[in-house]
Amino acid sequence: MSNLVLVTGATGFLGHALCPYLIARGYRLRALVRPTANWHFLQELGVELAWGDVRDAEAVRAACTGCQAVVHAAARFRFWGERREFFSINVDGTRNLLEAARQLYVERFIHISTIAVAGRPRGQTVIDEEYPPAPQDDYQASKLEAERLALHYYREHGLPVIILRPGAFYGPGGRYAFNRLFFEDPLKGIQVQVHHGKHIVFPVYIGDVAQGVDLALQRGRPGELYNICGDCLSHREVNEIVDRLLGYRILRLNAPAWLMLALARAWTWLSRYTRREPYYPLNLAPYVFCDWIVSNAKARRELGFVPTPFEVGARATLEWYRELGVGPTNRLTRLLTRVTWRKL
Repeated sequence: MSNLVLVTGATGFLGHALCPYLIARGYRLRALVRPTANWHFLQELGVELAWGDVRDAEAVRAACTGCQAVVHAAARFRFWGERREFFSINVDGTRNLLEAARQLYVERFIHISTIAVAGRPRGQTVIDEEYPPAPQDDYQASKLEAERLALHYYREHGLPVIILRPGAFYGPGGRYAFNRLFFEDPLKGIQVQVHHGKHIVFPVYIGDVAQGVDLALQRGRPGELYNICGDCLSHREVNEIVDRLLGYRILRLNAPAWLMLALARAWTWLSRYTRREPYYPLNLAPYVFCDWIVSNAKARRELGFVPTPFEVGARATLEWYRELGVGPTNRLTRLLTRVTWRKL
């Protein structure tokens, strides 16, 4: 493919998977990067570099110049932080990209949002693209505002915007959120679950988000939203798959919900003084204590999206952690923290 595609967020978790994926499929890429970011791998891939921040309108316009498509993946994602930072990056940064794309007649604009804009799932209701969002925190609210802004540019200016809502990222390269809770913490000996693992999670393998971007660039319908997610699983099912791949069972303690919530509240309150993100922030609660039953049917039907089976993605993730040296390092440690079982 000869068209030039601008990628924002290229040095993040998604960018590390997305840029090699698109390069391998023949795209020419330019990345908007900050000089302080880890951008050297992009240079090795042959990605053209444009220097700047999404909050700098002039840098954004310069980066967009000459590009036929934009993949806007830059965002501030944490379970804790300052409201103004979420909105300056996630909303103001998106506005800069949209305005530059409008002025420069970009032919396709892929906006990476999140299924988390749903807020707190209601019971066993399936979350599809028609589910009414109800953000519960500043991150979710800023991402929904950015979505609405993108759709405004589609309706009012004819900018061909396509919105992707990925699930909870997991895979090699990330050490936060899903990866930390379901892979890294258990490997380090933090063996906690709630409600006996009955709640439902909505993981998406990081390579599948890259797949979704590629498909949206080719087949996505402007003005549409697509959930990019794998099969939803209970915490127990995720844990059982991880255990099977490890070859031993991790003893997970079923912590009372009230205790975990009290700990999260106290930790979050304390963070006002420490100015450090709590290990268990209160904003994490909806992701752990709710059932995220997400439909990816529209992406399958319209884009041809095919998610990676969780066992395949989990195996790659565990192999990456093994290469990092995360987890029990000797037999005695395993005996003290786990009950070994027959390898399957």
